[in-house]
Amino acid sequence: MLNIYRTVKRKVTEMNIKKTAAILLSAVLCLSFASCGKKEAETTDDTSSGYGIHHAVITVENYGEIKLELDGDTAPITTENFINLAKSGFYDGLTFHRIISGFMIQGGDPKGNGTGGSDKTIKGEFSNNGVKNNISHKRGVISMARSQDMNSASSQFFIMHKDADYLDGSYAAFGHVTEGMDIVDKLAENTPVADSNGTVLPDNQPIIKSITVTD
Repeated sequence: MLNIYRTVKRKVTEMNIKKTAAILLSAVLCLSFASCGKKEAETTDDTSSGYGIHHAVITVENYGEIKLELDGDTAPITTENFINLAKSGFYDGLTFHRIISGFMIQGGDPKGNGTGGSDKTIKGEFSNNGVKNNISHKRGVISMARSQDMNSASSQFFIMHKDADYLDGSYAAFGHVTEGMDIVDKLAENTPVADSNGTVLPDNQPIIKSITVTD
């Protein structure tokens, strides 16, 4: 009976940890773009370079490559924005500034503290914002961070370390990792964080050497 009790108690504790992490991530993804919510959202219909399937490679210094497939048919605005930023060299030298093991790794902020972005924001391509998007936030999926403003996504993105289906419909997922989940695992599990929100201090932030669009 004692062993059963200990097992049940451990399971309940694990569930509470996961629930707490889920709440924290929701806060993280909303609050990390607080400054970007003040910008006027980009709602252009010019998504000619976004449509279709594209591929990109995130090279993380001292870790390796994370290869992505981007679904421009599901999220053309988001895909085009990511491609344009990558091709311009915007992401080169930026970092992963927030990491929650068992949840996600978040990067792409020029300020490195969760408050920065590019010079524009884009329309949020997810169902709660009136856009059909059937990409679920499963392990390996890449999605856009935003503030409480649904059209505030800019440059910050996150890659799921584990499944988080409750994000579906509220964040613009636009692709998935095809190779390099072992790199995501290492980043998520080995990077020191400063608090329960996954804040990574500047000296410990993994560096995005480059993001290269291959097609």
